[in-house]
Amino acid sequence: MNTTTQLLRPSRHLLRHVAVRLFSTSRRCRQQQKNASADEAAQRMLETHGRTTVVRRQLIDPNQLAKLAFTLGRPTVSGVAVADDTVLPAGTPVPAGYHLVYFTPGGVEADLGRDGTDRSFNAPAPFSRRMWAGGAMEWKGGEEGGGGGGGGDQIIKVGDEVEERTRLLSATPKTSKSTGAGMVLVEVEKELWSPRGLAVVDRRSWIFRPAVTAADLQAAQPPPFLPNSDSVSSVEDHQTDGGGLVRSFTWSPVGLFRFSALTFNGHKIHYNEDWTHKVESHAGLVVHGPLNLINLLNYWQDAHGSVAGRSVKKIAYRAVSPIYAGQPYQVRTKAEGRTEAGERKWHVVAEKNGTACMVAEIE
Repeated sequence: MNTTTQLLRPSRHLLRHVAVRLFSTSRRCRQQQKNASADEAAQRMLETHGRTTVVRRQLIDPNQLAKLAFTLGRPTVSGVAVADDTVLPAGTPVPAGYHLVYFTPGGVEADLGRDGTDRSFNAPAPFSRRMWAGGAMEWKGGEEGGGGGGGGDQIIKVGDEVEERTRLLSATPKTSKSTGAGMVLVEVEKELWSPRGLAVVDRRSWIFRPAVTAADLQAAQPPPFLPNSDSVSSVEDHQTDGGGLVRSFTWSPVGLFRFSALTFNGHKIHYNEDWTHKVESHAGLVVHGPLNLINLLNYWQDAHGSVAGRSVKKIAYRAVSPIYAGQPYQVRTKAEGRTEAGERKWHVVAEKNGTACMVAEIE
């Protein structure tokens, strides 16, 4: 009797083993549910937007270009001086990347997400937290050494009426490596057509994460917030020992606010300190991904445009780590090489304290 009872009684080791297996299975089930909801959200996006092309038209006015130049601290646009009492003349080429301050999102405030972002081509709930992850741009025409790219004369110019055609390329469920939560990777393509033909193909990648819940806020432990109220935006060039150009940046809250205003971007991580710190757990106001992209393109044009003998043709870029207001960072060329077709290419990076924040390959 005692022997039989002992044989039937599970050991402590076996109980622990079963408990661990049950916990692991439960965790996998919870993870599968998260991923399943990401799968469903991605599928709903494809069903809603998969066959839709949104067409908008806009006049390329000189005021927007001038205000961007002021924000960037650049005295000229495509070689034309910028001042408050002058207007950029019709025909001034729009430099590479500057089209980002046109075709900005619309809608009334009630139509925005809780984080202030517009909801066009957004993943459905609960995946409402948007992050600019990267993308690629290609310029289909331009003038040698000018502000566009490639050959021909399709580049966008002041005074043009330009047509933007936007379509969803893909919506893919993903899993966060750090938290295990489900996410949705959304890729959108924008074609910009000038009166002379296709000028720019702009592909953008966004990550949509689940909305922050009350439980998330209670459990969150935000990092120390970086003081930045006294910082002033600055741009400074340095030459390396080898003669290469390194450009140092610091962005102030005022500079970020002006860029948000130009792009009609209501995303709170760029101006609302409580939101970016307490809700999104950032250490400071976040420097815009599009702003860093424009900085990379300006840097390349200044450092290599004359060497290349032409303007940028393509750029593929990826956001790796956030940069915050008041933080100094540098843009530099890491390497030069050739594409498979023999075209010259440059690896350019924005980094702070040796950590890459945005990486790009430019042809």
